[in-house]
Amino acid sequence: MSVKSGASAGPVIFILAAGEGTRMQSQLPKVLHKVLGRTLIEHVIDATNELNPSQLVIVVGAHREMVEEVVNKVSPNAKIVVQEKRGGTGHAVRIALENVKVSAEVPILVLAGDIPLITSTTLLSLLDTHVAEQNSATVLTAEIDDPEGYGRIVRDGSDGILRIVEDRDATEIEREITEINSSVYVFNSHDLVDSLSKINSKNAQGEEYLTDAIGVLQSTGKRVEPVIVEDFIEILGVNDRFQLSECTALLRDRINLHWMKNGVTMIDPTTVWIDPTVSLSQDVIIYPEVALAGSTSVESGVTIGARTTLINCEVKSGANIRDSYCDGAQIGADATVGPFSYLRPGTVLEKGVKVGAYVEVKGSQIGAGSKVPHLSYIGDATIGVGTNIGAATVTVNYDGVEKHHTVIGDHVRIGSDTMLVAPLSIGDGAYTAAGSVITEDVPAGSMGVGRARQRNILGWVLRKRSGSDSARAAEKHAK
Repeated sequence: MSVKSGASAGPVIFILAAGEGTRMQSQLPKVLHKVLGRTLIEHVIDATNELNPSQLVIVVGAHREMVEEVVNKVSPNAKIVVQEKRGGTGHAVRIALENVKVSAEVPILVLAGDIPLITSTTLLSLLDTHVAEQNSATVLTAEIDDPEGYGRIVRDGSDGILRIVEDRDATEIEREITEINSSVYVFNSHDLVDSLSKINSKNAQGEEYLTDAIGVLQSTGKRVEPVIVEDFIEILGVNDRFQLSECTALLRDRINLHWMKNGVTMIDPTTVWIDPTVSLSQDVIIYPEVALAGSTSVESGVTIGARTTLINCEVKSGANIRDSYCDGAQIGADATVGPFSYLRPGTVLEKGVKVGAYVEVKGSQIGAGSKVPHLSYIGDATIGVGTNIGAATVTVNYDGVEKHHTVIGDHVRIGSDTMLVAPLSIGDGAYTAAGSVITEDVPAGSMGVGRARQRNILGWVLRKRSGSDSARAAEKHAK
């Protein structure tokens, strides 16, 4: 059987996610902490998807409802089983086995829910080795310089595994071993059931260790083989906030390297953070201090300037975005955004649109070639093609109870500091005078003026502010 070649039944997969994660110092379960936009357990589930599992079982403990909610969203067919009290990894696997029906011919893959860097490629290779070598158990291991805190792999004379000893239970000689356990295993189902019946909790933690099952199998003459992972970062677990940050940085580097190899330029990749769910095309240029998150997709020829955040955005070819925060926006081809623009959900910018400095746009569609260059708020509006919105324009869309819509036609010129009190319609080719408060529709081709006529009160400063700097300056002209 080869998993890669598409066996009739995929493996049964157990993900152990019942750990309390006390070192995280958090009210959130450990496996729900995020690495680049995804929870730890989502990363692990994602790595198992390509294995086409026949059954996916998640063992949960504390805060089960919170974990179950996340799992159901990303893997609705997964079975959730509960480890009511802390009993160790062996106990967790025993509970999982009690809740599923497993064929003797189907291997069981067991892995931890807190190893977000594990890849499907490594898991497929581990499964194929297990089947090809007809092992009773196959263990993913790693060679590292500092093995403190990890279980050690004690080999027998034929390079098989004699046993796995936890760090706290290891002797001084065993602690010198640099090959560590990854907490990723493949078992034959009947061998797993048999070995679990022979382990106990007589150890420093008072728990049933799944690792003890390896020693049981070896002692009964079963074949237990280690497979050393090519890149040890894949098996790094998360037990505290520092390790969370380490895994985040390592995943950042992996993702950025992938995109740079596929034609994306990054001026400083150490300051660029890209979620694994983001899609980029060739010839995208990304400047420092950029975050791309969620379902963001970026087409060819886009430049993303420094200090820009894009969340769930669609960016068409040739667009240029600088120093801006965009969430749920569609940015058209050759559009320019920023600096210091804020695009909120529901924003649609068509081809060649300009949204400039200190402009906020929300729930609005702006037609091709239109410009909102400075200091404006556009909310719940539809703007036609070729329109110019003057500086400090506001669509006044909220009456304290409901939001209202503003429609601005094609080739309209909105004067600076215009208040457009919705609901409102500005016809094609219309103008508004600077400083106007527009409360009624403006017909096509008309000029809307909504301001009081200016009145100059001559001599007011000399009479009312006598002795001031302004008055002294004015005195020179009073004569």
